[in-house]
Amino acid sequence: MAAAAAEQQQFYLLLGNLLSPDNVVRKQAEETYENIPGQSKITFLLQAIRNTTAAEEARQMAAVLLRRLLSSAFDEVYPALPSDVQTAIKSELLMIIQMETQSSMRKKVCDIAAELARNLIDEDGNNQWPEGLKFLFDSVTCNAVGQMATDFAPGFQKKFHEKVIAALLQTMEDQGNQRVQAHAAAALINFTEDCPKSLLIPYLDNLVKHLHSIMVLKLQELIQKGTKLVLEQVVTSIASVADTAEEKFVPYYDLFMPSLKHIVENAVQKELRLLRGKTIECISLIGLAVGKEKFMQDASDVMQLLLKTQTDFNDMEDDDPQISYMISAWARMCKILGKEFQQYLPVVMGPLMKTASIKPEVALLDTQDMENMSDDDGWEFVNLGDQQSFGIKTAGLEEKSTACQMLVCYAKELKEGFVEYTEQVVKLMVPLLKFYFHDDILQLLNTKHCARVRGPEYLTQMWHFMCDALIKAIGTEPDSDVLSEIMHSFAKCIEVMGDGCLNNEHFEELGGILKAKLEEHFKNQELRQVKRQDEDYDEQVEESLQDEDDNDVYILTKVSDILHSIFSSYKEKVLPWFEQLLPLIVNLICPHRPWPDRQWGLCIFDDVIEHCSPASFKYAEYFLRPMLQYVCDNSPEVRQAAAYGLGVMAQYGGDNYRPFCTEALPLLVRVIQSADSKTKENVNATENCISAVGKIMKFKPDCVNVEEVLPHWLSWLPLHEDKEEAVQTFNYLCDLIESNHPIVLGPNNTNLPKIFSIIAEGEMHEAIKHEDPCAKRLANVVRQVQTSGGLWTECIAQLSPEQQAAIQELLNSA
Repeated sequence: MAAAAAEQQQFYLLLGNLLSPDNVVRKQAEETYENIPGQSKITFLLQAIRNTTAAEEARQMAAVLLRRLLSSAFDEVYPALPSDVQTAIKSELLMIIQMETQSSMRKKVCDIAAELARNLIDEDGNNQWPEGLKFLFDSVTCNAVGQMATDFAPGFQKKFHEKVIAALLQTMEDQGNQRVQAHAAAALINFTEDCPKSLLIPYLDNLVKHLHSIMVLKLQELIQKGTKLVLEQVVTSIASVADTAEEKFVPYYDLFMPSLKHIVENAVQKELRLLRGKTIECISLIGLAVGKEKFMQDASDVMQLLLKTQTDFNDMEDDDPQISYMISAWARMCKILGKEFQQYLPVVMGPLMKTASIKPEVALLDTQDMENMSDDDGWEFVNLGDQQSFGIKTAGLEEKSTACQMLVCYAKELKEGFVEYTEQVVKLMVPLLKFYFHDDILQLLNTKHCARVRGPEYLTQMWHFMCDALIKAIGTEPDSDVLSEIMHSFAKCIEVMGDGCLNNEHFEELGGILKAKLEEHFKNQELRQVKRQDEDYDEQVEESLQDEDDNDVYILTKVSDILHSIFSSYKEKVLPWFEQLLPLIVNLICPHRPWPDRQWGLCIFDDVIEHCSPASFKYAEYFLRPMLQYVCDNSPEVRQAAAYGLGVMAQYGGDNYRPFCTEALPLLVRVIQSADSKTKENVNATENCISAVGKIMKFKPDCVNVEEVLPHWLSWLPLHEDKEEAVQTFNYLCDLIESNHPIVLGPNNTNLPKIFSIIAEGEMHEAIKHEDPCAKRLANVVRQVQTSGGLWTECIAQLSPEQQAAIQELLNSA
């Protein structure tokens, strides 16, 4: 007993040392703590939390450590504990929550219980700690319920909706405790945000009544006592319910709107800024939910209220919480009002540009100084080696990012109406490439109406302003998420701008960067293989290597995107430039490489064939054999890329490709006819093979026996999954029908019912877009048969009711 007490005493000393400002003492304590076995750690930590005579800091530290242990190392520690120890931990936690008198400590222990409960819900949403969850509901530790609603959505909502909604509404009515009411409202927000609409609708009436009566009550309290905490949360709860319920919220609109407008009009004191901001958000979300027709009765009033706030905008302090709510509300109003919003642009653009222009504070500090700056100051740091850290103050960055996204929202919604602002917005955003990208710049450039209104020179000038910055960012951006966004947007920009948008210097710099990216890709793969041979290698290491691998492959897909946009814009002119990358792309499709390498290497060669034919044939020695071989690869992704390549080879390749079309046909047929060709993972590859067979018959008919292959090909139609290839096959089918091909129509048109069912299935699976010319061609085929009485009756009689309806739908719309 004495030994255990002494050990616990040692542990308190250790907790104290973990909080020590002395680096050496703290590091030593961390090492000691890490070496304590899992079960002992949990025992010591629980005892420290339970011991109300221990120092406050030590108890708080123990609670933080226990939660961290359960969140980061749960799978290693908890399942290995004997079941009686597991049971003891659960009951101990619930007991501490009941006994704890100090609220901040109780919240920390609730967080531990929630963390444990979260880990004890399996992937199917089954709860392995029912009494814990029941306790959390009964005592409604709303933080825990709210957290679980977010972490386990939508499974948590599906399983516990009845219990949670009832418990939270009951708790929100607890007039004796403001804070508990506010927590319950916050948990309700978490719950409804991720709740499927169909689950929420049955409770809507009850929810709305509760929320309305609480809002009325809290409005009176605000006027009489100045208390606002619960009202802030209730307003956000209303917004969240409306956002999920959408048009089902229309009947309740008039119940809330007058009070919400009243708050915006009257809550003008400094301490009510957050309430006012949240109410502005709530009004705009309700407007979006119920739609323009219902909202129009108040739209003008609401706009005037917002404009009034707007005129005071310059007097607002930078940290005024209303700013970000205002900015988002404007964008929602723009979505609701559409073109009618344009009249307000001159008023809203000033503040929006001001917010988007916030310059973040940055600093280069030595590590010692960095440690002295607390997290509360809103700084984030990146280590630049042993002694230095780069810091950025994140306060204001959120608003800046929101403002940039809202500018793009206006550009998209208002199109021509936004043109006069495009230039200043682009000039503001290009220097921001370093911080966020979000496709925003592309969206601004992509508003092709700019070119229509201002002329192509204007667009070219804007592009030149951006192009250098984009290429530099691709070469230097260290964060792979940001990098992939930039590469994606750069590729899209080239597609928009087309041939001539890159000059020789651009090509030279870009070539060097892409070459470096591919070389790095191979080097990283080798390094990962080395790590797999290491003595420390285990499942956890493998998991992080897999993450690295996924990141690398994602960047490879973006290299492919950029090359795709360059080939589609520049065609064969770009081949001499491409030759510097050729050996690396050939390396991607070597048989020993992982399947994503082979898939993306083939995709790049597919683009070479499609866009550079027949000049592509001079590289055929590098890709033709692998392409034919990979049609039958084990990986469906590789098969799909190879099959697509053989299809474009037939479609765009010159005469040199003829013998290879003949050779490809039996390989494609083998894939299509294999037993599992239509399973979920195989269907896309199979449909690309079917499409490729169609392209060989259509574009290289003398390379195959069309009469023999056609009946088979018809039996494989229609394509459901790959919409682009579906259109190709339907166009070929129309060619055959329009030329009265005897094999397709059959003797005395006996194949027509089969053709009708193919067309109907295509319509049902949305494989034909109504605006596509192909839809009109198919509708005409049907109309021709319609005029011939008996044949029409025969065709329709053989279709199911759904297929008949689909044929009618096609006729109505095309």
